[in-house]
Amino acid sequence: MKTDLTDTTSSKINKALVLGRRAIGTPAVGMVLTLVIVTDEENAYDALKAANEASREHPSRTLVVIKRVSRSPRDRAKARLDAEVRLGADASTGETVVLRLYGEVVDHAQSVVLPLLLPDAPVVVWWPVNAPTDPANDPLGALAQRRVTDTYAAEQPIQELTEHADAYTPGDTDLSWTRITPWRSMLAAALDQVACKVTSAAVEGEEFNPSVELLAMWLADRLGVPVRRSKSAGPGLTSVRMETDAGPIVLDRPDGSLATLSIQGQPDRAVALKRRETAELIAEELRRLDPDDTYASALRFGLERLDEEAATTAPEPEAAEAEVVVVEEVTETAETSRRAAKKAPAKKAAAK
Repeated sequence: MKTDLTDTTSSKINKALVLGRRAIGTPAVGMVLTLVIVTDEENAYDALKAANEASREHPSRTLVVIKRVSRSPRDRAKARLDAEVRLGADASTGETVVLRLYGEVVDHAQSVVLPLLLPDAPVVVWWPVNAPTDPANDPLGALAQRRVTDTYAAEQPIQELTEHADAYTPGDTDLSWTRITPWRSMLAAALDQVACKVTSAAVEGEEFNPSVELLAMWLADRLGVPVRRSKSAGPGLTSVRMETDAGPIVLDRPDGSLATLSIQGQPDRAVALKRRETAELIAEELRRLDPDDTYASALRFGLERLDEEAATTAPEPEAAEAEVVVVEEVTETAETSRRAAKKAPAKKAAAK
């Protein structure tokens, strides 16, 4: 069921929600939270689709806030709110309200959203794109217990990751961090199987992927070892190698779906490690609404500190192998020269 409201108000939207629930035969509100999506027109469809799929696990009232750009001064001076109310099959298992803001009301989105929040229910704000540098101080972010951003969608992901670290407030999180949950689980399980001490680590992934930085900072923070990062063609994260006193532990995923776990003294194992869709990432974030202390610790470790400690590590495996080859060639050349020197007098005696 869809209801379009033009030049409306928050009270009229609430009334449309009540009438819509009665019309479809579900007068009670069975939502567990309010999910506020702040996006633009271009990304609204994909974000709403992901939220509807996540609502099967977390029935919620989804408020999509779309700030429309007014071209002329006359349009910018006129405030208008249009809404689209979706219930029943059109909103999956929850309720959806698409809010389009025009003119001066764009700068006061919180005044539109506040009356539509479910009473006594948690609030989560998600910015699929164009997230503020300090989400907790954003007018909409101040309404929420959890604030979800995605630095992977930023124009300069690594720089934005650093800015989020400086402005971190308990309750902030990042989908780039959520993407590495299976990696963190697999690496932790691998270390549980072997009694060893990790001496260094290396993380490989595509360039400008903040998940690579976050995984490297997490390893450096939790293990207290230098971590080296290197680039690959992707997709996403491709490999993690941990050097231990019991041999290397390698988790390699070259194709983005199936990974190979290699532990010294054990047969290689194939593990499912596919790249997850946005709906799965949002559903995971909605499972816990308390601050993520592990994310905070890894984020605050700092990219600068990671670079400084990585600079003190041993040469990269490829460089080390090249040095070994050069040393072996020099040794073979020297040995050959010594043998030739020993045989030379015998040849001269024979000539005489």
